[in-house]
Amino acid sequence: MSPPATNPQSLQDAFERFNALSETLSRSYGELESQVVRLSEELAAARDERLKTLVEKERLANRLQHLLEALPGGVLVVDGSGRIVDHNPAAARMLGGDLKGRPWRAVLQAACRDGDSPHPLQLADGSAVSVSFNSLGDEPGQIVLLTDVSEMRALQELVSQQKRLSALGEMVASLAHQIRTPLAAALLYTSHLGNGELTAAHRQKFAAKVSERLLHMERQVNDMLAFARMGQLAVGRVSLLRLLAKAADGLGPALADGRIRLMVENRSAAAELIANEDALLGILLNLLNNACEAMGQTGGTVRLEVLDAPPGRICIAVADTGPGIPEDALGRIFEPFFTTRPNGTGLGLAIVECVVRAHGGAVRCESAPGQGARFFLELPVAPPAALPSGAGDRADKSTVNLQCGA
Repeated sequence: MSPPATNPQSLQDAFERFNALSETLSRSYGELESQVVRLSEELAAARDERLKTLVEKERLANRLQHLLEALPGGVLVVDGSGRIVDHNPAAARMLGGDLKGRPWRAVLQAACRDGDSPHPLQLADGSAVSVSFNSLGDEPGQIVLLTDVSEMRALQELVSQQKRLSALGEMVASLAHQIRTPLAAALLYTSHLGNGELTAAHRQKFAAKVSERLLHMERQVNDMLAFARMGQLAVGRVSLLRLLAKAADGLGPALADGRIRLMVENRSAAAELIANEDALLGILLNLLNNACEAMGQTGGTVRLEVLDAPPGRICIAVADTGPGIPEDALGRIFEPFFTTRPNGTGLGLAIVECVVRAHGGAVRCESAPGQGARFFLELPVAPPAALPSGAGDRADKSTVNLQCGA
């Protein structure tokens, strides 16, 4: 059987279609090659840019590493579980060796004399270190910064000492002036005691006057010594209730004749302070005795109150119903040697402010003529379980700086 005859026109059409398809394929292939070349160039450019970025990041990381190594302060990175994941050499020198992987709290307790304290930490080598914390942002954990403040504290103490020594000159002159009057009065009354014609009643009266003048001089000298000797005081956990009870008990002699009534009220839930108990008791008794003296022979009411304050703090208030403090003197009552009393030393309230500031607190006074005076002492409290187990004993050995006369 013979093959069917082929139409020449059909063949011609088929060739034309084939040629057209070939041209289309060639153009597509050419475009594809162009795209491949363009994509290859873009990939090469992106690769070069990424390499540049990686090199820049590596250079930046290297700079940061050298910067951290050169920093005199310690830098630690603590993860969300409280473990140290990285630190610089300064931190290792401060806290003792390689710290990676160790719990931050355990490292701190082992390296410091005081454990946790509201004041700069004291390392085992005697240097003082302040600690600050910064968040890692979205990542859990913190950056801990350790700054050696030993030199700064030493300079502050030196400046404070120099200023106290400078104040001693004023103090000596003031002491001589303040003692001269009561001493002269005591000598006068003592000379009368030698008079054999005095009755027993007059002799007793003159003896009481002599005793009164000598006690006055003793108080002046004690104020001077307290002001001159202010330095470091050990702090520990102090019971607020015990402090109030001791203050009320110490005011007993002033309440003996019934002219003055003492009211004590505690409205705070705080149980303890981190403080020096003797120093706080001393300034409370100072304020309470001042309140009693301000009311004079007419008497009145003295209030010792613990008021609400911002979280982590308490406010102890001492108020009286006396004549108040003149407006022109109110702004100067905490200045050393300033006094509104004829026989005052001007140091009692200066010491009050000194002690309160040393404990991280603040003191202020509100008064109006004829409406008495009210002193407010705002102090930090000891939070529950503020110190880890075993650190409480160390806290008793921490100190606060009193820079009176500075």
